[in-house]
Amino acid sequence: MIRTTSDIIAALGLAIGGIFGLAGTFVASDALRETLWAIDGVALVVATALLTMKYQRLGNDCVAAGFLTFLAGESLLLAGNAAGLEASVPSYVGGISLWAAALIMVSVPTTFALWMRLTALVAAVLFLVSVGMVLWGAPFLPTSAPLPAAGYPFLVLTFAGWIWTLLKPER
Repeated sequence: MIRTTSDIIAALGLAIGGIFGLAGTFVASDALRETLWAIDGVALVVATALLTMKYQRLGNDCVAAGFLTFLAGESLLLAGNAAGLEASVPSYVGGISLWAAALIMVSVPTTFALWMRLTALVAAVLFLVSVGMVLWGAPFLPTSAPLPAAGYPFLVLTFAGWIWTLLKPER
C-alpha cells in the first residue's frame, strides 16, 4: 500500500486521540478533562472516517464497517462529554458498546497483525464487561477503576498498531 496524506492525517488523529484520551482520564479538573476528551473525540472521529474510506476502497468491508462503527461510538462519547462525568454515563455506555463492536469487527479479519487484533479484543471484552456492570446497576463513571479504565491502555496499544500499519516503510 502507498502511504497517502489521508494515512498521515489518520495516524495523527489516532495519536492525538490516544494521548489526549488517556490524559483526560487522569486529570482532576472537570474543565480540563472535558477539553482533553473533546480534542480526543474529534481527532478519533476524523481518523476513523478516513480509515473507513481507506478500507472500503481496498474492498475490506468488515474492517471499513468496524471503523465506521467506532466513529459512531466516538460521536456518542463526544456528545455526552460536556455534560460532566455523571451525566455522561448513558452516552458513554452507548459509545463504549459501539467501540467494543467496532474493535471486534476490525479484528476478526486478518487485516492487521495478530498482536493488534489481540489488544483490540482484550479492550473490547473489558468495555463489554463495563457495559454489563452498568446495565446491572453498578455505580460507574468513565474514569472508574479498574473498569473501564483497564480497557484504555489496550485501546491505545491498538491505536499504536494501526498507526504503525499506516506509517510503516514500504517493502
